[in-house]
Amino acid sequence: MLDIKWIRENEEALDAALKKRGAEPMAATLVALDDKRRAVIQKLQDMQSRRNAASKEIGAAMAQKNSELADKLKAEVAEIKDTMPAAEQEEREAVAALDDVLSRLPNIPLDDVPVGKDEHDNVVTRVVGEKPRFNHTAKEHYEIGEALGYMDFERAAKLSGARFTVLTSQLARLERALGQFMLDMHTSEHGYTEVSSPLMVRDEAMYGTGQLPKFAEDLFRTTDGRWLIPTAEVTLTNLVSAEVLDGEKLPLRFTALTPSFRSEAGSAGRDTRGMLRQHQFWKCELVSITDQENSIAEHERMVECAENVLKRLGLHFRTMTLCTGDMGFGARKTYDIEVWLPGQDTYREISSVSVCGDFQGRRMNARYRTKDDKNLKFVHTLNGSGVAVGRCLIAVMENYLNEDGSVTIPDALLPYMGGLTKIESAT
Repeated sequence: MLDIKWIRENEEALDAALKKRGAEPMAATLVALDDKRRAVIQKLQDMQSRRNAASKEIGAAMAQKNSELADKLKAEVAEIKDTMPAAEQEEREAVAALDDVLSRLPNIPLDDVPVGKDEHDNVVTRVVGEKPRFNHTAKEHYEIGEALGYMDFERAAKLSGARFTVLTSQLARLERALGQFMLDMHTSEHGYTEVSSPLMVRDEAMYGTGQLPKFAEDLFRTTDGRWLIPTAEVTLTNLVSAEVLDGEKLPLRFTALTPSFRSEAGSAGRDTRGMLRQHQFWKCELVSITDQENSIAEHERMVECAENVLKRLGLHFRTMTLCTGDMGFGARKTYDIEVWLPGQDTYREISSVSVCGDFQGRRMNARYRTKDDKNLKFVHTLNGSGVAVGRCLIAVMENYLNEDGSVTIPDALLPYMGGLTKIESAT
């Protein structure tokens, strides 16, 4: 959430930033809502002040035995008390109206983010490795998995409908191995603390990271009003909600391997074959909680941590800087890591790493103080996939496919595969 004080002082800057993101100008609307909120608050404060003053005046009038004045003042106090509930309700409505608009406002891009409309305007930051060359025809992951006999979409549809997958035997183990490999790497080499957190959260947690209220249709909700997490970013970031942290102990770095649940609203007809776009998938998430001075450097560090996963697996990829029109709602700057998929003959996103500034910190009311500055400041937050397990499984299958249809296990995963060096057909 953006600071209304900053908005009032930077109306043109806000509208210019929104224009870069393809959004309508909102500064005038927000200032008008804030003016109304301020007026209502002032009105209520004036009523309270007058009530308190009149109450004192009643005592003075009684002491002077001026019953006529005392009765008049009592009537005034009674009238103020009668009208205050309506004024308090008016204040609540004015605050809620402003907060509602603020909560739907996207974050302000950093100055170095390329301006653009959509994914076609994203900029290549670096390319790592080279596209593999085969003596055989490249295949898509679902062709490979079904031929091996370990990937079943028909049974998944029988159980749950579209956009689900059943993996068995060696492919199920490979998926598990990828997740464990990522967790071990991020905890032992990159300094993240592993967290096992809930998969269902309250409204407040979804609001804190920006999924609510704007993106409710993208989420799954339980019958008792909780939400299934679309990413462990929600729980890991909200670990510090409503807290005041010791600035000397920042950054805090968390990682978790969890299922993620997404309704994929608006994706009808996209990636319907295979397991690229699922309602349920595993992801290794990275979250950092930092101070405002170090969040940009932490962003570069985090994307390097995610890239290291693909480097260790020997996968070719490129890292993109997203343009203003393609960034997520809460991001100030985002890097997308896109892995090469030979079967599709294209790059596909496997990780998105974002710095959010104090956008989520304000929504969560998460703050910190340092010994040199006792003033409280909102924390800066960052999040990224380190990486999406399902898409990494796809990449390994397509890049390590052999001519006989088997899939070689990357060296980095061999310790997790119980002696298997390749995945071969079940028949």
